[in-house]
Amino acid sequence: MVIFLIKLVVFDLDNVIIDAEAIDEIGKLAGVEEEVMEITEKAMQGDIDFETSIKERVQLLKGTSVEEIKSVAEKLPLMEGAEETIKALKEKGYRVAVISGSFDLVAEPLKDKLGLDYLFCNRLHEEDGVLTGEVSGPLVENSKYDVLCSILEEEGITHKECVAVGDGANDISMIEAVRLGIAFNAKPALKKKADAVVEKKDLREILPIIEKAVESDDKLKELSYDEVMDLKNEYEEKLSSIASERDELNEKAREMKERRDELNSKLRETLNMAVELRDKRNEINAQVEENKKLRDQINQEIRKLEWSSGGRDRIKIENEIKRIDKIIETRVLDINKENELVKTANELRKKLMKIQEDQEVREKAMELKKKSEEYHEKVVSLSEEAQEYHEKMLEYFKKTDEIRKEADEAHEKFLEFRRMASEKHEEFKSTLGEIKQINERINALRSRSRNVKRRADREKNLEEKEKAKEIYEKFKEGKKLSKEELLLLQKHRIV
Repeated sequence: MVIFLIKLVVFDLDNVIIDAEAIDEIGKLAGVEEEVMEITEKAMQGDIDFETSIKERVQLLKGTSVEEIKSVAEKLPLMEGAEETIKALKEKGYRVAVISGSFDLVAEPLKDKLGLDYLFCNRLHEEDGVLTGEVSGPLVENSKYDVLCSILEEEGITHKECVAVGDGANDISMIEAVRLGIAFNAKPALKKKADAVVEKKDLREILPIIEKAVESDDKLKELSYDEVMDLKNEYEEKLSSIASERDELNEKAREMKERRDELNSKLRETLNMAVELRDKRNEINAQVEENKKLRDQINQEIRKLEWSSGGRDRIKIENEIKRIDKIIETRVLDINKENELVKTANELRKKLMKIQEDQEVREKAMELKKKSEEYHEKVVSLSEEAQEYHEKMLEYFKKTDEIRKEADEAHEKFLEFRRMASEKHEEFKSTLGEIKQINERINALRSRSRNVKRRADREKNLEEKEKAKEIYEKFKEGKKLSKEELLLLQKHRIV
């Protein structure tokens, strides 16, 4: 039968055994969800100590109905794989504990449901069926490490025979102390301290990690001292290789980050230039519109002058003459009809000659036409200038698209290298943990070797002492002793 080194597995409750943060759910019930969640997040990140955070949050829950809290607790979902994981651990003979800063109203119903061996949590104080805003319990003033030590003492085992699973900063104390610390769907502060990290929200993911640790321990037990030393050298070489690969990936990630930031800086400059060109184009287009408006206003005035001082009659007569001339040129007419039209046209020409425009009006119209042409020239010139700025603007916007694409590609590479480096770092931590276990095994073998040597020395010493006594008896009988026999008597102070 294999004797497992690991004997106890300890879990946090919220976001590990149950798929929720219990106090946040109670906060919703009390109408203080946002305030509670804000404090919870600070505590999970390690920004405020747990004792302060728990007291502040519970104070916000004052007056909440206990029965309603129980109703909410019953509806809180278990983490996916929680029941199967705890059942599998129990079947392998592990003791299972929950150490949580959560509350009795939520945690206690789970002890029997999941078959927990230990449950430590805090107690919400109540009076007349509602919360008083006070809280007490082992996790208010003490750390999870303190509670863990009390379980280890009761079980008669060491930290090295324990696994801990948590998700927040308040789990760090026990995660660091045990043989195997697992960060489950955890905050960055805990991931940095853990031996293994599980991102998927399925508690069954921890089982192969624990099994691997057990197999490693079992393998070490079967190896001799020399074999363990060889294994240590192998793992140290592996660790060095992993560290080099990780550092290389981090360097590539750093290069990609610098490249991305450089491109983003260039992107901002290019975009600013494009915006400046757009603003300049719009400014010139505004001038174009203003000059168009002034030109059109003058043209309107010119048309008004043309319709005044006989101008209107002159235009009518000219149009009528053109019409008659066209009829004479394009139609076949009898001589009488043609003579009549010619006569009418001649009379209109005589009438036209009699019409004299006002000289002053004519001069004003000419002056206005000159101004209109000046404004028109400005319209054409400014439009061409605006078009140049527009084309330059389009070039810069095109450049921004190209630079943005390069920056996005650099960012994707940065994320990929960082992900790969993170995976290598987890491998580094895992290998470092293996080396730690190997070193502990080496120390144990050395200690055993020293004990064996001491035992052998004691046995040898007893044998020599007995032999010295026999020599002394022969000496008393008058037997002559050799130098070695005399030295043996002196060593054991018989003479």
